[in-house]
Amino acid sequence: MVGGSRLSYCEITGIVRRTGQQMVLGQMKRRDFVRLLVGAAAWPLAARAQQPDRVRRVGVLMGIADDPEGQARVMVFKQALHALGWIEGRNVQFIYRWSAGDAAHARQFANELLDLRSDVILANSTPIAIAVRDATRTTPTVFVQVSDPVTAGVVQSLARPGGNLTGFSNFEPSNASKWVELVKRIAPNIARLAYLFNPNTAPLFYARAVEAAAPVLSVKPFAAAVHNTDELERVIEQFAGASDGALLVLPDLFTATNRRSIIALAARHRLPAIYPFRYFVAGGGLMSYGIEMLETYRQAASYVDRILKGERPSDLPVQQPTKFEFVINLKTAHALGLEVPDKLIATAHEVIE
Repeated sequence: MVGGSRLSYCEITGIVRRTGQQMVLGQMKRRDFVRLLVGAAAWPLAARAQQPDRVRRVGVLMGIADDPEGQARVMVFKQALHALGWIEGRNVQFIYRWSAGDAAHARQFANELLDLRSDVILANSTPIAIAVRDATRTTPTVFVQVSDPVTAGVVQSLARPGGNLTGFSNFEPSNASKWVELVKRIAPNIARLAYLFNPNTAPLFYARAVEAAAPVLSVKPFAAAVHNTDELERVIEQFAGASDGALLVLPDLFTATNRRSIIALAARHRLPAIYPFRYFVAGGGLMSYGIEMLETYRQAASYVDRILKGERPSDLPVQQPTKFEFVINLKTAHALGLEVPDKLIATAHEVIE
């Protein structure tokens, strides 16, 4: 700063170069010259300080398809990160892969995200978390919707995950009792309950929990294990041969991916059905009881933020769900000829007319 005017770096350099010719220094006050030299030295440091941090890469590996439900989860995740200061195109880049329930694709996509040098990965569902775990033991990973991360071998313990994965679990085995209770309240005459799952992708503790809970409510449990869509239609059709049955759709990457077919089959065979998540009911299912799905993705953003800022996944405990929602679709209930008790409606967090 000379005479109240800000000098450019080039001007400063020119002044310093002319000091040997006594053209300027004799006219300048000593303090101005000192300021000038200090400013010239500080300029490169100030310029570097104004440069943005490097863009961080967040890999997003989803087990479901790139459909409205999948996009809604990703949008909530991105919005939560934005609120924490991560602006897409400025300091963060998102890399998406959608496996649509295909385990082979999950392994392939996990490796692709690593090849693209993801700084952290968001992994949706137990099979996806396992695929990432098998692909890397170093890249930080935050999982969501993993039902039993310890038994699945994703973490060492909930309090101290160890390794490079941590995140948010899904359900407790005790939820099975709630599912059976609710379907019995909306359809008191049922005597059989088929619990639908894919043994290759669903945590098996759900099956054991349903087998234990159903007889307490005078309901006989049936394991409806399916591996593909052809089996899905055949198994449901066989079970629906008698009129005293209901359907319990377990949390499972397969059931999530094929939810439209399952909802349609339940309607066609007039089976009262309970699902684990709201989006099944929004798509025409009868009722659901489960975690607030989108809230989980908001929470996952907070862990991704902390990891990008230097914290280690091994120091972030696995969070268990604390909020559950019960949703009823009255239109579907009426189509099935069910009279929903007022007391049951009063306990619902949401009623879809």
